[in-house]
Order: sequence, then C-alpha cells, then structure tokens
Amino acid sequence: YAIKVKENVKSFEGAKNIIDKTIESFGSIDIIVNNAGISKIGLFMDSTKEDIDNILDVNLKGAMYITKHGLPHMLNKGGNIINISSMWGEVGASCEVLYSSSKGGLNLFTKALAKEMAPSNIRVNAIAPGVIDTEMNSFLDDDERRELEEEIPMGRFGKTSEIAKCVVFLCTDDSPYLTGQIIRIDGGLI
Repeated sequence: YAIKVKENVKSFEGAKNIIDKTIESFGSIDIIVNNAGISKIGLFMDSTKEDIDNILDVNLKGAMYITKHGLPHMLNKGGNIINISSMWGEVGASCEVLYSSSKGGLNLFTKALAKEMAPSNIRVNAIAPGVIDTEMNSFLDDDERRELEEEIPMGRFGKTSEIAKCVVFLCTDDSPYLTGQIIRIDGGLI
C-alpha cells in the first residue's frame, strides 16, 4: 500500500516529517527516490534571490534533507538512493543556469555520497533525464515542441515510464555493483 504525506522538502523539518511518517507506516526504508524538482527559464542576470534560493532549496537541498533523515534507517540493512537529476546537470543549459547548477550539485552529491555509503551497502545513483513528456515541459507550444523533437536523435520526448524502469533496475539485485553513477536517458541528445 502507499501513504500520502504532504510536506515541503525545502524544509529540514518537513523532510524529517516525511521520513518519520514513512517509518511509522512501514517500519523501515529500503529505497529513497529524490524526485522533487522545479525550474525557471530566463537569464541568470535577471534572477532574484528568491529564484536562486527556491531552485537550490527544492532541487538540491530537498534531496539532501530527505537523504539525511532517511540514511539512519538504512545503515544496518543497506538500501538504494536514486536522485533524479537532468542532462543539464552534466553540461549546463543557457537560460536554465539555476536549474543546471542545482542538478550539477545533485550529481556531485550522488557521487560523493555513494563513496561514503558503499561500505554500509547503500548504493547511491542518479538518473539524468533529457526532455521528458511531463508537466514541466507543458509550456511549450506545438511549434516549439516539434523543433525540440527534431533536435533529439530519437525524434521524440522521453516517457516517464522509461525513467521509472531505470529506477526499478537500480533498486533491484540486477545492479548490485552499480553505485555513484549518473545515468543519462536523453534519446541521444547530448
């Protein structure tokens, strides 16, 4: 079964509450998927302090907060942490400097934490999606969408199910030696 907990991952206490309610309901945590993410398109020089704080707080610090509170519950038995990053976290994107920076930080958090937690049998990986057909890209009009699809070698946006299948793979015994990796799923765009 599943439970629904509404909290703000930008809040250290909110993240702790998510983990606490999970432990209350299920007794343990085996998998953490840090998937909260926001974006804002525009020139970096036009960014406000609120823009900078908001994107870093959700995309980077939110994952750190959830992971920090969840790790103690994995220490004695192992587990998997999957961070949902972005291809822009690897190469950066013009007009998405804040988003790219937050995801680049998430990638380094993934790699460093993987080394730290490997002796405890906790694997930490990230998935770096390309353009995926989600609400985050719903602002594109038909012409913009078509132009972007033409840039992608596979000729289409990715599906959320394709990302989900990789998450499942990373959390199974099919990938027991895989940790500290950023797996890009971008249809060949980068």
